[in-house]
Amino acid sequence: MPQPDPKLVPFPNTGGSVQTKSVRDPRLDALRGLALVMIFINHVPGNPFEGFTNRNFGFSDAAEGFFVLSGTAAGLAYSSRLTNKSVASGGLWAGVRPMWARAWTLYLVQLFLTAWAIAIFALGASYFGLPQLLTQINLKQVFLNTGEALAGIPMLGHQLGYVNILPAYTTLLLVGPLMIYGALRRPALVMLASVAVWFVAGVFRLNFPNFPNPGGWFFNPFAWQLIFTVGLLIGVKMRQGERLVPKSKPLLYLTAGYLVFVLLWMKIPPLASLLNNGLAYLGRNGVPFHIISHDKTFVALPRLLHVMALVYVLSYFEGVTRAAGSAIAGPFRMMGRQGLLVFSGGTLLSLAFQVLMAGVDHPALPWLLPAAGIAMMITIAYLAEASSKKRVHSIVVTEADPAANPANPDLPKRSQGL
Repeated sequence: MPQPDPKLVPFPNTGGSVQTKSVRDPRLDALRGLALVMIFINHVPGNPFEGFTNRNFGFSDAAEGFFVLSGTAAGLAYSSRLTNKSVASGGLWAGVRPMWARAWTLYLVQLFLTAWAIAIFALGASYFGLPQLLTQINLKQVFLNTGEALAGIPMLGHQLGYVNILPAYTTLLLVGPLMIYGALRRPALVMLASVAVWFVAGVFRLNFPNFPNPGGWFFNPFAWQLIFTVGLLIGVKMRQGERLVPKSKPLLYLTAGYLVFVLLWMKIPPLASLLNNGLAYLGRNGVPFHIISHDKTFVALPRLLHVMALVYVLSYFEGVTRAAGSAIAGPFRMMGRQGLLVFSGGTLLSLAFQVLMAGVDHPALPWLLPAAGIAMMITIAYLAEASSKKRVHSIVVTEADPAANPANPDLPKRSQGL
C-alpha cells in the first residue's frame, strides 16, 4: 500500500545555502489512484466497465501495477533513513522502525477488512435469503470450520477473496529495510537475489501456506517480491535523482513491441492458440511452469515481462508526467495520496456491491454501482485530504503561538508532521 510523502530528491545544491524544494512526482499518485480504481472495478464482477481495465489489454493487471508503485513509494519514503550517514547518526532502528510500523498498520487493516467482509456477506445472506453467499469468496471455512478459520485469519493463513493483497505487501514491508539497505549499497546484488528467489519459488512451488485450506497464498510473497523489488529500486534511484534503467530508443522499441505483441496475442484467437500451444509444448519438455504459463500466483514470466515493459514505456515519455500532473488527473492523484483509506473503502464497497447485485436483479445496477463507488472513493480521498490539511494548519498555528510553545517562544520547533 502507499507510503507517506514519497518525493523526488531536490537537485544538488551547487552554490550558496539556498535549498531546492522537493517536487512530488505526479505520476506516482496518479497511477496509484488509477490502479485503485481499476482494482475496484475488477472486484465488482459483471459490470460493463470491466472490459476497459488494463487486464483486457495485457497479461498483467492492476495488481502488478499496485506492487510496482508500492515498492516505488517505499523506496522514496524510507531510503533516506538507511543511508550510511543516517544510520551513523540515528542508528539502524530509526530506519527499520517506520517500515515495520507501517507493516503493523497494514496487518490491522487486513483484519478490519476481513471482519467487515464476513459481516457484509453474512448480512446479505440473511437479508436476501441467499445462503450461497456464505460459500463465496472463501467464506465456507468460516461458517463450516469456524474454529480453524478464526485461527487462520489472524495468522494470515486464511484470506478471503478480494481481501488478499495486503498480506503479501505487509510481509514485504517486514523485509523492506533489508532490501533498501542493500539497494543503497549493492543494487545489482539485490536485483539478482530477487530474481533468484522468484525463480527458485517457481521451480519448487515455494509459497506461504494456507490454513485451514490446502495450498498457498494467492499473492505469493516469494514471487511478488520481484515486482516489489523492481519498484523499490526505482524509488531509491528516484530519490537519488537517477533512473533505474536509462532511456534507450532500442529498449523502448523492444518493450513497446512486446506490449503490442501481447495485445495481438490476446485479441487474435488463432495467434493465441498457436502461441499457447507452443508454451504447452515447452512445458511438456521440461521448461518450468512459471516460465511458460500465465500463472498469477507465481508471477509467470509472460506476466512479469509485460508489467516491466509497461513500466518502462510509461516512464520514458514526459507526456505521461504532464498528463499525471494535469487538472483532469487531479482526482486520481488525490486518491493515490490517500491510498490506504481509498483502497479500504473501495474494497468494502466492492464487496457490498457484489452482495447487492446478487440480491437485486435490476439491469441498471451494473452500470450505476461502479460509478457510485468511484464517486465515493473520490469523496473519501477528498475528506481525508481536507482533514489532513486542517490538522497541519492546527499544528502550524499552535507552534506559532508563544503561549502554546513556551519552551521557545521566538522560534517554534518543526513538527514531524510537516
